[in-house]
Formats: sequence, C-alpha cells, structure tokens
Amino acid sequence: MAQKGTHPDLTTYSLFLKSCIRSRNFQLGKLVHTHYLARSQLHLNSLILNSLISLYSKSGDWAKAKSIFDDMGDLRDLVSWTAMVSCFANNDMGTEAIVTFLQMLENGLCPNEYCFSAVIRACSNVENVPIGKMIFGFVIKSGYFESDVCVGCALIDMFVKGGGDVDLAYKVFEKMPEKNAVTWTLMITRFMQFGFPMEAVNLFLDMVLSEYVPDQFTFGGVISACAELELLNLGQQLHSWVIRTGLALDVCVACCLVDMYAKCAADESMDDARKVFDLMVDRNVMSWTAIITGYVQSGGHDKEAVELFCEMIKGHVSPNHFTFSSVLKACANLSDPHMGEQVYTHAVKLGLASVNCVGNSLISMYARSGMMEDAHKAFDMLFEKNLISYNTIVDAYAKNLDSEKAFELFHEIEDLGIGASAFTFASLLSGAASIGAVGKGEQIHAQVLKSGFASNQSICNALISMYSRCGNIEAAFQVFNDMGGRNVISWTSMITGFAKHGFASKAMEMFHKMLEDGVRPNEITYIAVLSACSHGGLTSEGWKLFNSMYREHGIVPRMEHYACMVDLLGRSGSLLEAFEFINSMPFKADALVWRTFLAACQVHGNKELGEHAAKMILEQDPYDPAAYILLSNLYASSGQWDNVAIIRKNLKERNLIKEAGCSWIEVENMVHKFHVGDTSHPLAQDIYYELNQLASKIKELGYVPDTDFVLHDVEDELKEQYLFQHSEKIAVAFGLISVSQPKPIKVFKNLRVCGDCHTAIKFISMARGREIVVRDSNRFHHFKNGTCSCNDYW
Repeated sequence: MAQKGTHPDLTTYSLFLKSCIRSRNFQLGKLVHTHYLARSQLHLNSLILNSLISLYSKSGDWAKAKSIFDDMGDLRDLVSWTAMVSCFANNDMGTEAIVTFLQMLENGLCPNEYCFSAVIRACSNVENVPIGKMIFGFVIKSGYFESDVCVGCALIDMFVKGGGDVDLAYKVFEKMPEKNAVTWTLMITRFMQFGFPMEAVNLFLDMVLSEYVPDQFTFGGVISACAELELLNLGQQLHSWVIRTGLALDVCVACCLVDMYAKCAADESMDDARKVFDLMVDRNVMSWTAIITGYVQSGGHDKEAVELFCEMIKGHVSPNHFTFSSVLKACANLSDPHMGEQVYTHAVKLGLASVNCVGNSLISMYARSGMMEDAHKAFDMLFEKNLISYNTIVDAYAKNLDSEKAFELFHEIEDLGIGASAFTFASLLSGAASIGAVGKGEQIHAQVLKSGFASNQSICNALISMYSRCGNIEAAFQVFNDMGGRNVISWTSMITGFAKHGFASKAMEMFHKMLEDGVRPNEITYIAVLSACSHGGLTSEGWKLFNSMYREHGIVPRMEHYACMVDLLGRSGSLLEAFEFINSMPFKADALVWRTFLAACQVHGNKELGEHAAKMILEQDPYDPAAYILLSNLYASSGQWDNVAIIRKNLKERNLIKEAGCSWIEVENMVHKFHVGDTSHPLAQDIYYELNQLASKIKELGYVPDTDFVLHDVEDELKEQYLFQHSEKIAVAFGLISVSQPKPIKVFKNLRVCGDCHTAIKFISMARGREIVVRDSNRFHHFKNGTCSCNDYW
C-alpha cells in the first residue's frame, strides 16, 4: 500500500501495530511509527496512541512510552492509564507505576482487572508490598477479586515475591472462586521456589483430582519438587506421564528430569539422568548446564562434568554463568586449578567473569587448592561483592586456619552494612574451632547474640562444635541444653564432643537420650558413638552398637564404621582380632582402615602386622606419606635404624613430605605457635628457663624420660635433650609463664601427643598445681594433679 502511494487508514495502522506487538516484532512497529504513521498527517486517536504506548513499553523504551502518554492530553482513557501503569511495572519502576495509578484515580477513572493486575505487579517487592495490601482491599471492594483470574494470580505473586508470605498467597488461591490451569501452576511453582516442595507435590495431586490438565510448566515445577524431596518413584511416574502427553522433549521438562534423576539416584549414579539428556533433541544451554551440574552435585563425577563442558563448547553452545560456576566447582573437587583457570579464561572471553556466582566459585576453587593468595585476588576482582562473596572468602580463610584474616573480613562485612548471615557466623566459629581460639569463638558468640541469631539451629550446632573443640565441653553442653529445637546434628555434635574429651559414658548416655527423644541417628552419629567406645576402651559396647546399626536403624556400615571398630580393637591391644575383622569385611579394606590398624601396631610394637598393614596401604596408594612415617616410627621404636634409613630414603625419592609437628596456645586473643626446638618466640629465653626448671622438678617427683619416643639414632643424653624440645612441652612452658591462675592452660597439637610428653605433662600438672588441657589429632587430654582424663588410654 505504501509503495503504491495508498495511505492506510487508522484501523489498518491499529491492526498492524497490534500484530507487531503480539509477534514481538518491535523494530518493525517502531519503523512504521516513525516512517509512515508520523508522516501520514492522520489525526491519531486514543486506540493508535495506546497501541504505541504498549509497543514502546514492551520493547523496554519506557521513556518514549511516557512521552506519548504525556502528549495525549484529553485523549487519555482507562486503557492509556492502564498501559502506562503496566509499562512502569514491567520495567521495574514500581514507585512510578503506583504514582501513575493514584493519578488515574484522581482523574476520576475506575481501574479494571488489567489495571489492578498491573499495579499489584508493581507492588511485588519488599518496599511496596504494604501499598499492595491496601490495593488488595480496594480490589475486594470493587468486586474484581471474585470476577478475574489475572487479579488473583497477581496477588499470589505479590504476597510471595514481596513479603515471602506463602501462607497468605495460598489463602488468596483458596478463596479464588475461579481457577484455571495457569493459576494452579503458578501456586505449585511458587511453593517450589520458596522452599515448600511437599506442598507443591500435594497441590499438584489436588490439581489432577480437580481434573485440570497440567502443562510443561506444571510438570517442570512438580518434577523439581520431587528432586528436592528425592521422591524417585513419583518422579518416574511423572516421567512416564510426560512421555505419554508428548512433553518429554520439552527442554524445560527434560532439564528438570535430568536434575531429578541426578539428585534421586540412591547409588549416586548418573545413568538415568544421562539417558534423559542423550534423548533430548534440542539441547540448549539449560540442558547442558543441568547435566553438568548433576555430575558435580552427585559426587565423584567431576571428570565427566569437565568432559561434558568441553563437548558443549565443541558443539557451539555458549555456556552461561551457572555452567561456569558448576565447572569451576568440578575443578575444585578435582584439585585442578590449572584446568579451572582455563575455564575461567573462557568466562572472561564471554564477559561472564564479573558475575558473582562465577567469581565466588573461582574463589572457592583456589581456596580448596590451598592457593589463598589467588583466592583473595579473585575476591578483589569482583565488580560487586555480595554476602555470598564475603561468606565464600571468610569460609576459605577459616578452613585454611587463617582466622585473623577471616575475622578481618567479618569486620569489613559489618562496616559495609551488608549484615552477616548464619553461614558467616558458622564459618567463623569453624575457623576458631580449627585452631582452638576460644577467645575468638566467644567474641563471635557475643556477636551472634547481638545479631539475633541465638536461636538459629545451625549456629547453635556450630557453637557446640566450637566450644567442645576448644576444650570447653561445659560451655558446649550449656549451648546444647539451651537449644529450643535439636536435630540429629546437634545430638551428634554433643556426642562427638564428649567422645573427644574422654567422657565415653556421657557420650553413651547422650546417645540413648537421643533415641528416647525420637531422633533417628545417622551414619555420622554412629561414627561419633563408636569413637567414644574406642577412646573409652568400651569394647563390648562398641560391638553391640556396630551390630545394631542395620538391625535397628537400617544403616549399612560404611568404611568409616569398620575403621572405628578396627581402632577400638587396636587400641585395646586385640591386634589379631582386628586383623581377622579386616579380612572378614564385606568389601576390600581401604587405606583408612589399614592406616588405623598400622597406627595400633606402632603403639603396641607389633612389627610383623605393621609391615603387612603398610604393604596393603602402599598397594592402594604408593604415595601415602602416613604409611611410610608410621612404619618408620615402628622400626625406630624397636631400634631398627637400618630400616628407618631405607624408609626415609624412599620418602625423599618420592618427594613425600612428613607433616611437621607443631603446637599452639591462645593467650589474650593471640595464637602462639611452636615447632620442635623452636627458639623464634620473643620470650624464648624465659620459656627454656621454665623448661629447665620443670625438668629438674618433675624428675624429683619420679619422672623418667622415655627415650624410645626419640626417633633418631643418637646418644641417650642427646635423646633426653630432644624430648624436652618437643613442641607440646614448649607450648606448656609458655602457658605456665603467660596464663595466670586459676585458668587452665590449653594447648593444641596437629599430630598425636607423644607418650613421653603425655607422662611429663602429668608430672608438670602435679608440680605446678595447674590444670593443663591438650588437644591432639585424636582427642582431648585433661591433666590435673598428676592424672589424665584418658586414664593413659588414647
């Protein structure tokens, strides 16, 4: 028409503009407006102008839409006002939408269902939801709530998105006199998104019983709910249903199925998820990300995740920020920072490196590889740091035992007004616990109380763990007693605390109370209570518990439970029984079990069984330094120095490094660390003077140095000198000159405390009349008046 010089009339233009809007061909619509309609010299009516407002609004050009609206003058009608309210609402300009709605009311116009829906959408945020509630009252008075489904849907979204109030949203849903499949799907989806998967499943069943037909979005929501609840049977039935209805090939449904099979696989297998993925005709970035994430989250499939990522790139599918985040996690699990850096470089090329979830995964990857300097650089590079970013780096420093840096970042969170979360506090408490910094832990406890997290279950569990690991089992028990609601983690943490402190009977008592309270133990609980039996020498009780795991609670013993039993038998000196137990296991014993057995052989000096254990470990892992070191110590304690020399040569040839023994003590919120023969401390002269005084005093009380614990071939006199240079003795001496009465001296060691130090510290506690607490890699030792809480059984 235009080419022939025939100008369309307003009706034709109106139809054409509406067609452009429906087909989302906004560029063509704008072209017609600027090149033809604006030059046609036609007097535009409200119908055309309203279509233009809608055109520019939906294309994201709200300024042009507002300009047209402002120029309309008296031509504005209810449709114009509604279009403008909708424009602002759709462009995240809630305040402007509400103001426009109020101006419309001042102009004497009554809103219709479309206008109400638009302004309610504008109120779907925390700031505007109070206004939305007032508009809700207006909706009820005007009668539109009963007559229009769209208004009800908008209200559901407002209460959920704006106030997080799923209960109120569901009340709206229940009161709606008229519902359609969209309404049911919306409520199911919102239940799922806001952490109510079981309610989503139940509502889906109600929907089906009400004879509404679910669509791909409904199936997507309920299959996701099955994934969260690990309802594999229901998920499989839904899979069958979507196949029958022809929706199995829908990308969104297929992605949800992949996720469901990945999360529900009882044996952590990805076979079913992979079958769904392989059958997909159209694989977009969502489907690739779903399968990659499934492999990462299922555990032990990180290599396959990286391979799929490479395949995805070769297939010319561009990854998104969620894809990169998952692949970086896979690299972290594989301890492969080199691969991670290549993945990150690709993210940089695509302009996704600055997205928080990608940056946070990069921080975590470096941290888990022990590259804290690179982790901090990655944190500094983040364009906009959120609480998750801070939590990631705080947790990284806490796990790398750098509590000073973790606390420094915590103060930065406070200064910026971001507001620490429960995860932040839990990470800091974990960091304090790792190094035994009870002073730091107490400071965080005070911050927890100020921040209103005192009743938070996960933080209370972290506090129990922190206090028990820092040597204050009484404070841990107090936190436990004050808890409003305890879960299996709370009980397990307390049982573990009592076990580590040598209170085996108390740990057993807690276990039975837990059962009386109706809390079902899990695999970790049994590890804790078996460990208590091991530390307390309760062999018969240990056997009873081990045999009751499956019979009473359906828990199949894992490798860790067998290792606990080997430890229990080994500590008690029943090495042959432990050896027979290992050979009777239903699966091949791993290095952990044999390492536990080898440690017992070293303690009890059984060279023959120790050599066999070391052989079994090195068959599975030829580069396990622990096996060489334990065997070397076994030979050294029996004076077989030639064999010791051979093992040390093997260690050197394989570039295996023995973990250096070190001890530390916290005094006035500062951690002081000592190694063997350490003279670097500013008070070194005073420490060694105290050590010499102690040596003389405890010898008078009957202490005899046990030179068997010197694992070097030197003269006896030099051996005795070496013994008094052990890091735990240096730390105790520093504690005696630095910690005033009546505070106990609390020393922490990264390895097992040596037998001679154990004996010496008993005499020191008697000589100085002080309580000394030592936490080694196995347990706590409470020394008082010449005795130890472990009764010399550790």
